[in-house]
Amino acid sequence: MVEERFRLCMERISGLASEDMGIYTDYIQQSAGLFRQMAELFEETAPDYVRLNRQFYQDVKGSAYDTSYANPAYAVKRFGEKTGQYLCWFYTKCREAIIPAYEKELYEVTIRMELFLQAVTVLQTEEDTERCLKETMYYFVHDYDEERMETNIRRMLCPEKSLVYDIVMNSDLKDPAYLYRYGDHITENEMRMSEFLSGLPVETLTEMASTYTEGFQKGFEIAGIDLSKKKAVQIRYNIGFEPMVRQAVYQFEKMGLKPIFSRRNGVSCTSPNRQLPYDHRYDDALFLNKALTQQRLKYVEKIYERYKEEAALYAGPAVIEVFGEKLFVPETKKESPSYNKEQEKLSVEYTRDFSLIQNRYIPQDSYSFTIIAYPIPDIGERFEEIFRATVEVNTLDMQKYQRIQQALIDALDQGEYVSVTGRDGNRTDLKVMLHHLQDPQKQTNFENCLADVNIPVGEVFTSPQLTGTEGVLHVTQVYLNGLCYKDLELIFEDGMIREYTCSNYGSEEENKKYIKENVLHNRQTLPMGEFAIGTNTTAFVMGRKYGIEAKLPILIAEKTGPHFAVGDTCYSMSEDVVLHNPDGKEIVAKENECSVLRHTDISQAYFNCHTDITIPYDELGDIVVHSKAGQTIPLIRQGRFVLPGTESLNAVLDEISK
Repeated sequence: MVEERFRLCMERISGLASEDMGIYTDYIQQSAGLFRQMAELFEETAPDYVRLNRQFYQDVKGSAYDTSYANPAYAVKRFGEKTGQYLCWFYTKCREAIIPAYEKELYEVTIRMELFLQAVTVLQTEEDTERCLKETMYYFVHDYDEERMETNIRRMLCPEKSLVYDIVMNSDLKDPAYLYRYGDHITENEMRMSEFLSGLPVETLTEMASTYTEGFQKGFEIAGIDLSKKKAVQIRYNIGFEPMVRQAVYQFEKMGLKPIFSRRNGVSCTSPNRQLPYDHRYDDALFLNKALTQQRLKYVEKIYERYKEEAALYAGPAVIEVFGEKLFVPETKKESPSYNKEQEKLSVEYTRDFSLIQNRYIPQDSYSFTIIAYPIPDIGERFEEIFRATVEVNTLDMQKYQRIQQALIDALDQGEYVSVTGRDGNRTDLKVMLHHLQDPQKQTNFENCLADVNIPVGEVFTSPQLTGTEGVLHVTQVYLNGLCYKDLELIFEDGMIREYTCSNYGSEEENKKYIKENVLHNRQTLPMGEFAIGTNTTAFVMGRKYGIEAKLPILIAEKTGPHFAVGDTCYSMSEDVVLHNPDGKEIVAKENECSVLRHTDISQAYFNCHTDITIPYDELGDIVVHSKAGQTIPLIRQGRFVLPGTESLNAVLDEISK
């Protein structure tokens, strides 16, 4: 049946080559051309993967994106505001079929062909083009939502033999031609990374994988979760890391865990154009309504119920992050879809309710994770040197850091609050309230974070008390989730963001909109969910030595100074799990005035986001503990550790200041 639908679609698409559609002719020809290229993947026994890769991504790379129908600004310029936005959406749906075509998923390709042909029919026959295009969009989403969501959830939970599995486990990794079998955008980053890693001794790859897989295992041990009851681990990685990932698969299998490779959020690569996903981040604003969100939540619950046994066996994600891509400052386009106030509310509520449903089937206290980061060749000419330095950072002596961080925690646990100030242009001036310890001999506010779930080693953190937490958090420049913020400033009152600004754009309105969308995730405010002190001065020096501070991922950057997270605490939805530090004390500061509402109205307790903002050591003034009795205990003075037992952290800092 699907084969017949595919054949009929291709016949119609082939016939479009000779049709004149007026102003829509070029648009239709380009869209049809994408599907004709995809057909080669089904028809050819040995497709030219290199040529196809170039063809599939050439219209969205570099300056070509300026005249691409995937660019809402160009589409609107050609066809008007609404029709342009709608046709831009249809074009991106055509492009969505690229990866399914490589995976030989005929059904997924066919339904997008049918969608495209429906749009062509509207353009050919309907007078009220805008209304008919919108209806076509809506009903496509409405009719296929359940299938799409089931596919995504199944692939997140279930180990399946797939194209990705075959590439990782069965390819000749010495021949980088295997990279083109993915269908993703392949660049020098992926080629050079594959060549570099495949050239390393197996012993080195095994050690790198062990740091990662053992961290995953330690996460279960620390949380007191029985790993033997789990059967599957989701492996997330960047294309080019297959030599290391293969070794990780072997190691996970020895733990009794089968690998899950999910294309949706598990396999990534260098983006052909980072402006592209930014332009389309709110595409559902074109049709989102209450009925659709309610329908989706019903599907989510039904699907998780269907896969509840698989969910119980899911161990969690093991993530290999990368850093080093060229810095990106997005352009905010008026032509891009954006939420109205009602849609903002619906989006926030949907994200919240989705997480609550998911947590019922995969409770946070039933699984763990690990995450580690490495540079990619884009980081510069000294890539290999930086890579080896990163390996060193990822494998620092945990015992040494455990002792140093315990000294910090012992001092912090004497405090009622902590003051944090900036210097040399940094305007930070914060008062962070700490929870009261009922039994200081057995309890602590801070977790001693070593290299387990969160690699590398190097921080102590807590969930602050919101009431009384106040002041200014400022950083001159920071990258959050790949986006640059210049002079980011958040003002807190009773632990909640009261005001916010930055200097990215020429108008205050644009600056606030940028922060609201990408930091507050369209909420009016967020709490300070975490206060931490990073201790990994080696990582800081690495960033400074190679001039890559701005490119360090938050995973490493958060260890290079104090950081503050806005959103949920680190213990979101797992507050009742009993955790102890290596010294035996129970960590009790796991909730705040927001998350405690889970007992009365869980819908108000969580925000489903957590964004870390780090003050680097060279912008940091003082961190001082203030006791209830008026005693002060300096931890850091002018960016240097002064607490007895922590001074050794200054050695590498002193080297770069000479």
